[in-house]
Amino acid sequence: MPIEQSPERDAALRAALPHVARLGWGRAALRAGLADIGADPESEAWLFPRGAIGAIEAWLDLADRDMAASAEAEGLSAMRVPARIRRLVLLRLEQATPHREAVRRALGRLAFHPGVAIRAAARTADAMWNAAGDASADFSWYTRRASLAGVYGATLAYWLRREDPDLAETAAFLQRRLDDLARLSRRRKRDEPLPA
Repeated sequence: MPIEQSPERDAALRAALPHVARLGWGRAALRAGLADIGADPESEAWLFPRGAIGAIEAWLDLADRDMAASAEAEGLSAMRVPARIRRLVLLRLEQATPHREAVRRALGRLAFHPGVAIRAAARTADAMWNAAGDASADFSWYTRRASLAGVYGATLAYWLRREDPDLAETAAFLQRRLDDLARLSRRRKRDEPLPA
């Protein structure tokens, strides 16, 4: 399900983020953010008709777009694909670092909305693979995204549990997960039967 995008929604989300740590994901934070940018706080109702969970889903989509824009600006094409994926995950976490409490509160809300959580994770994995230049159109399209969603979810949980301002520990954890995934992939290919 595509997410409705508009400059007004993006501006409202960016303005609300500083308030989420104190007020949580809800009308109060959204209205406070709108007031900060000189918009009508009442516009929260039509910008986010699904309330807090809709705002969270829109914010995660915005974070995906911010990550892709930063990756494009960095020019990752000179890197090998595994290095691109690693950089994209770290970019996403670097951008989330000032909003760690908003991430924590969003995940708490998403625990009660598993459908939204799964859609958001799938969109993020897809955004990362697209930014990495993936052009697969076969079954590997699905397996790559499912694998990356698992790696990103584990890395996000690790990052949330630690104070890691330069992301060095988180980057090492991520690299171990990516190495595990590469080993598993090599083993699977080795064990595949030869064509008759």
